[in-house]
Formats: sequence, C-alpha cells, structure tokens
Amino acid sequence: MNADGGGHPGGPGRPPGARDPLAEAVPPAPPTGPATAGRPCAVVVGGGIAGLAAACALAERDVDVTVLEREPSLGGRLRGWATTLSDGSPATMTRGFHAFFRQYYNLRALLRRGDPGLGALVPLTDYPLVHRDGPRDRFSGLPATPPWNAAVLAATSPSFPPRDLARVNVPAALQLLDVDVPGVYERLDHLSARDLLDAVRFPPTARHLAFEVFTRSFFADPGLLSAAELAVMFHVYFLGSSEGLVFDVPGSPFPQALWDPLERYLAKRGVRLRTGARVEEVRRGRERRFTLRVRTPEGEAFGADADAVVLAADPGGVRALVAASPELGAPRWRDRMARVRTAPPFLVSRYWLDRPVRPHRPAFLGTAGHPTLDNVSVLERYEDEAREWARRTGGSVVELHAYALEEGCDPGYERDRLWDQAGTVYPELRGARAVDSRHELRADCPLFAPGGHRDRCGVTTPDPFVAVAGDHVRTDLPVALMERAATSGLLAANALLSRWGRPGHTVWTVPRRGRSAPLRALARWSRQPR
Repeated sequence: MNADGGGHPGGPGRPPGARDPLAEAVPPAPPTGPATAGRPCAVVVGGGIAGLAAACALAERDVDVTVLEREPSLGGRLRGWATTLSDGSPATMTRGFHAFFRQYYNLRALLRRGDPGLGALVPLTDYPLVHRDGPRDRFSGLPATPPWNAAVLAATSPSFPPRDLARVNVPAALQLLDVDVPGVYERLDHLSARDLLDAVRFPPTARHLAFEVFTRSFFADPGLLSAAELAVMFHVYFLGSSEGLVFDVPGSPFPQALWDPLERYLAKRGVRLRTGARVEEVRRGRERRFTLRVRTPEGEAFGADADAVVLAADPGGVRALVAASPELGAPRWRDRMARVRTAPPFLVSRYWLDRPVRPHRPAFLGTAGHPTLDNVSVLERYEDEAREWARRTGGSVVELHAYALEEGCDPGYERDRLWDQAGTVYPELRGARAVDSRHELRADCPLFAPGGHRDRCGVTTPDPFVAVAGDHVRTDLPVALMERAATSGLLAANALLSRWGRPGHTVWTVPRRGRSAPLRALARWSRQPR
C-alpha cells in the first residue's frame, strides 16, 4: 500500500522500512470506469489479513465498507481469543507462531496503519534448524544479498559437506536462480517439490534442513506441493531478496499487537466491522447490485446490501459460499472455485509448564527428521503475556507445531505423539508438568498441488464488481503465505476502485525475476537440449 496510512518513509524507490534497492513497485492500472458521483458501498466477506487489507484500501478511497467475519474476532488464521488457565491466570490463545519477514512489504504496510512504527513487532535475529540425527544450521551472520547468502551458507554449513556437493545436479539447481513469475509456473508447476529436490540431488541433511523445513510451512508434504511454489518460496525468502532471512514476531498476542490498533484505524475511516456474522449467500439485490444473507451464532438473520463484494474467506469458506450462491459468477468460474483445495490438517499444541526450559533455548527452533514435529517455540522469549506468566510462576510457555498430518487423524494420539517428539529435542520437557494446555487442530489452509496453478482463481471474476482475496488466490507476483493474503486484498480493492474511476494503491514486491542476469542466462542455457 502507499503511505497514506502513516509510517516511516522508505528509501528512494523502496517501501517503508525496506533495505532492498531492487524491491519493485507495481502501480495500479488506470481506471476502467467513469468516476462515480456518489459513494459506493462494498462488503468484504472475511476479516483476516486479506479482508482487512481490502477494507483499508477501499476505505482510504472513500468507499463505504462493511467487513463481515464469521469468527468472534478479527485476524483470520492470526486471530486470538481469551482463555483462563487452570491456575486462574488469564491468557490469550492463538493458532500459533507466525514469522513476519522484512520482505512482507504489503503486510507490513497494512500493519503500519494502526502501528506506524511497527513497534509491536520484535526481531528474531536467528532461528536454528536442527535435524533429529544431529546436523544443525543457523541463519545469523550470513550476507543479506543473493547469491552471496547462498554461497556462504553452502560453504559454512555442516549440511553441505563437500563430498556430497559434488553429486548436486547443477543444471537442475540453477532453476532456483531463474525464477520469474508467472513463467516459473509454466516450467515447474507440473512437478512436485519432491520431484525437484530429487532431481537436484542436494545432500540429504541439506535437503531436510534447508528445503523440507520450508516446504512444510505450506502445510503440505513436499510430494503434495508444486515445485514452482518451492522455487518461488526460495526466491522470496532467500535467492531473490536482500532483506535477509531474519524476521520479526509480535511482542504481544496477536489481538493486542496487530488487530486492535488496526480496528481502531478502520473505525476512524468509517469501516463497519461485524464479527460473528456468517455470510450464507450472495444474491442479486434490488436497491444495490448485491444482497448478502447473513446469520449470527444466535440465529439472527439479516441482509447486507452492496455495490461490490470482496470474497476474502478461507479456501473452504469461499468454496462453500460460491456453491451456496447460484447467482454469483459464470459456470466456468464457479467450477474453478469448487476445485479450490485445502491442505492437510495441522496441529498447534501450547503448554504452560511448571518449570522453565533451559536458558539457552531459542525463541523458535525449526526441526527436521521427526515424524510430525516441525518446530518448537518458547513464547516467553518474545511475547510479553507469556513472559509475565513465566516470571510469576517460574515456568515456561512452549508451543509445538505439526504442519501436515494425515486426513482423519486422531487428535489425542497426535497430541501425545507431538509431545513425545518434543521431549527428544528438549529433554527437560520430559520432567515438566503441564499446568494447562490448549490444542488447535485445523484444516483450512490452501493446498498448492502440482499442476494446479493454471486452474487457480485470480483476484478478478466474471463479474467486475466481485473480487476474491486470500492466500489461496493467484496474484502472478512472487508472494507467499501472509504476504500473498495482504497483496491479494490490495489487488482486489484496486480492481473495484478501477471500476469506480478511483485511483488504486501501489503494490510492492521482491524482484519479479532472479537478481542476476548471467545466472538466469546460465540456467536457461542449461535447459537447452544437447
């Protein structure tokens, strides 16, 4: 977003807070419709990152905006809710750790609306990755600029022994340096991430630590993830950006750090935020173009009229809403929306323990080689609420993630198995007693399966006054995870603003192609038949 929401200015040609001189600005397209005489009205379905980004972008161009969110609070998969522990302590539960990378330009611009200096975020300068068999990698001390960051990592990491590096398939590995969006999907989307890693022949430990740890952050086994998504991911976080691999995390629970300030900002802009409001159908309206049928948890039903709609629900939610709205869109588009896929279940387990973990444990540890354990977080290392509880009780607040479980898995079994694996990583956990615990088993993240990119829905739809936003949406920009959600929300708003003859917002992105022209040329030469 451009800077009309406040915040520190960026450098010349850079978004606020960015250091990469090659960060790209994507200006909005010129308006395609005449300027509207009155104030248009838009309803945003979904109060997660994508929906809130769309709401901000629309409200800042004098659009009357209502956000309808089915959950009791804002934030989507980053929402939080109050709970009371068995010792009487108030606490905030969320769906787990999230990393706010410096190259999340549009997400960070969104958060600056409510927190201009991003004071609610605190940096984690390092996050170790540890394999069950012993190898360990770190990202501190690496150069920030590609390709030197990759070269130094390969030269200094124990995961890249020289004898194994000699087996690497260099032409296949070069494809990770020749990322251009959307062209990389034409070349690699038919392969799985596992297929690509098999072809590259990285050393086994490097494959686990430097690749599969990251692929599972897409909530899918590498065999179920598009190789193009893997290549784009490495471009965004490592090979295409000089922002580095360090990231920030909220220093307070998500509601206090992120959504309460943004909610205040939106309220000042006149945005109506209604939580606990499930949209059941979108139909053609009488007074305005659309009428939305909405129901509350208490069974109250009401209608919401709008000149335009942004569908910013999660994959399952938007799929169900389109299916329940036969007047929405054209048949081919509806068929594509029906095929939006959801990733396998993931589990977040948080424990309030009666004793501390060892002092040298990092705030965040990525793990590899375990059946299901993907990372361990020690919340008191960075979050004020957990830190206060640990100070008062002498304990620790530990969170475990399992990113890609089997469909139909048994929740109790998976919780026990995850705890047992954590005890092999941090042995002191075996002697700890849980004062309390909370567990979230969900399956509502998008799946980017091989061959799916061409069929993926984009921001625009057959109806120029219906747009789609979310981390499942195709943007044709090198973005991922939370940044894809924020970017798609901004692009959805731009599409509607253009129809109303109003200026849109600039989108920022890491470079849309590999940084080095000689390396790109070498990669393309290596693909030529001999």
